[in-house]
Amino acid sequence: MPADTVTATVRSRMMAGIKGKNTRPELIIRSALHRRGFRFRLHRKDLPGKPDLVFSGRGAVIFVHGCFWHGHDCHLFRWPKSREEFWRGKIGKNMERDRVQYKTLIETGWRIGTVWECALKGKNRLPFENVVDQCAMWLKSDIRTLEVSGDKTRATV
Repeated sequence: MPADTVTATVRSRMMAGIKGKNTRPELIIRSALHRRGFRFRLHRKDLPGKPDLVFSGRGAVIFVHGCFWHGHDCHLFRWPKSREEFWRGKIGKNMERDRVQYKTLIETGWRIGTVWECALKGKNRLPFENVVDQCAMWLKSDIRTLEVSGDKTRATV
């Protein structure tokens, strides 16, 4: 296993600085949707996965996921070269947890939208207004799921 390039103290400080909620991508999505008149709750603890945005009246939730932490198959995600076993385990558990939480939300009648980080940054990013338009149209519809990523959007009835 390759040695880490920084000390344990520095690594700990770096990891502590990584936020799980109120990230920049999440803030810009929720700000844009709020400007368009959508009202929502944040990180409801009583729902699986504590969705980033909860639109109770519309029976919908939106997750704004970081491509690295959720193992998204895009150009922003690369498996780390150091501590491979650790990272494969950690990211694998995140992906499995996402699947279970999505399944539970669907089974309890929620519609699920996912906006991936690569839709907002990187070489395949979409125009920001397009991302917000897609979320807004989906929220007004009866479509069950929405997935917006850097080079594609998928909606499932």
